[in-house]
Amino acid sequence: MALQLWGSKEDPVESIILEHREYPCSEEYPISISPHSLSLAFELAISKIHLTGKAASAEKPNSASFMGSPSKTRRMKPLGIQLYECARGSPISFRSCQALVLILTFLSYASYHATRKTTSIVKSVLDPKTENLGMLHWPSHLYLQDLRDAQGNMTALYSGWAPFNADDGTALLGEIDLAFLGVYAIGMFFAGHLGDRVDLRILLTIGMIGTGFFTAAFGAGNWLNIHNFYYFLGVQMMAGLFQSSGWPSVVAVVGNWFGKSKRGLIMGIWNAHTSVGNVSGSLIAAAMLKFGWSWSFAVPGVMIAVVGLAVFLFLPVGPEMIGIEEDIHEKDAEKDDMSAPLLEERSASKEKAVGFIQAWRIPGVAPFALCLFFCKLVAYTFLYWLPFYISHTAIGGVYLSDTAAGVLSTLFDVGGVVGGILAGHISDRLDARALTAASFTFSAIPALFFYRIYGSFSLYSNIALMFVTGMLVNGPYALITTAVSADLGTHSSLNGNSRALATVTAIIDGTGSIGAAVGPLLTGYISAKSWSGVFTMLMASALVAGLLLSRLVMAEISAKMESRRPDAAASDLPVSSMEQS
Repeated sequence: MALQLWGSKEDPVESIILEHREYPCSEEYPISISPHSLSLAFELAISKIHLTGKAASAEKPNSASFMGSPSKTRRMKPLGIQLYECARGSPISFRSCQALVLILTFLSYASYHATRKTTSIVKSVLDPKTENLGMLHWPSHLYLQDLRDAQGNMTALYSGWAPFNADDGTALLGEIDLAFLGVYAIGMFFAGHLGDRVDLRILLTIGMIGTGFFTAAFGAGNWLNIHNFYYFLGVQMMAGLFQSSGWPSVVAVVGNWFGKSKRGLIMGIWNAHTSVGNVSGSLIAAAMLKFGWSWSFAVPGVMIAVVGLAVFLFLPVGPEMIGIEEDIHEKDAEKDDMSAPLLEERSASKEKAVGFIQAWRIPGVAPFALCLFFCKLVAYTFLYWLPFYISHTAIGGVYLSDTAAGVLSTLFDVGGVVGGILAGHISDRLDARALTAASFTFSAIPALFFYRIYGSFSLYSNIALMFVTGMLVNGPYALITTAVSADLGTHSSLNGNSRALATVTAIIDGTGSIGAAVGPLLTGYISAKSWSGVFTMLMASALVAGLLLSRLVMAEISAKMESRRPDAAASDLPVSSMEQS
């Protein structure tokens, strides 16, 4: 009996090796061999594979294969990419993977923010504080004097939802925000630690599907007629836990595929997902209110679960997942006019993940993390309370409906998109992350003041000032959570250790998320007495955020001045303040 194999004229045994490796053979022709010959051929093949492996190890004893075995690579590939390659008949290209990563991570985190934004829109239905002129479905032409009865008392047009429609309803909503963001902040530290040790695609998928489930569960409280405060509190805490896996995962995945050159601009554009998610979440939640507030949670919950499924099927975590050799990866990076990838020379067997304390000691991590604490305090106060504030403020003598207030608040996020891109571009041109972030935070102080004083004069003044405020508030927030985190996650002090990006990202954004929890909580109490007090808190926070970067700013300015000296040697100059120890 003879078997037909495909072989190579140069070496018939090579055909078996090539077939084992799943590579196409060259100059193919059929070979007829007996079972005895086949057994011998396999013995020779195994011997040759063993010798080849030894030779490769001898040549590069300290470098791990970026690709791994073909069978392992095949197992690592997402199912969707495998099906795509099978249908196309050729492997997916490096540039296609880069585009796929940007699109999927963009949609992923946009959907996270869409689910996060729904609470701020629905607050106006859950807590109709008539004495504060808040959550009523008023026509856009309704004025203050139209809301009083014959005795001069305020009238209620909507009853709200217990327990949030009681006198302490605003405080209860603030406590729910605190519970969500507190668990989110704590979970962020653990998620970053876990993200450097497990498959980021699986971690991100679980986080998105879990977020979708608990977001919809909050809305189900309406359908199930639930009025227990602890039900809503527990659901929000679980949603915060699952959401905490999102940011460290997406930043680490993007960092695996893109180098440092023009990172600020690329990530500034990519970071528009935050504002896109806020805008889409506001519009969807506002549009669903007419069907019942439960749908404002259910629809975004289903959306993020669907995107999570797409992430599981198609997201390649790193080049090694799709079998790209290290030298090919570097060549493509040079062709794209980028520096080497952030996580090049990966060696999972030799590199030890950076510890939590060690990550805090990386130069620049602590000041940027503390700065982000105050930046996110300001940004998340607007995220959770801006629609509430708009509906409580007479703009040109007019109180807007819940839907109109939600739609108008999206302009803050539109300004945030512009601010994020602008901050990233400026920081790339100046090569000064701290100087750029500090300039934006200091500029946000007068913007906040003018929005509070003059934002109620007319609709046009409110739109213009809200846009500028969003640009200046979200600019440094976007810069620090993306480009700065990626820079510090691959800092020179790590000596090439690539397994720190998710941990550093989690530390910076986790610290910021604590501020994000504090801001909305304090707003819930302070706003009951005075919104001017809230804006004073926000301006003070912006001031402290800028001052925390003063040391890094001075270092960057000194480096720039030194670089302009005629006798300065380029090789001796620090690249930025974050590269200095």
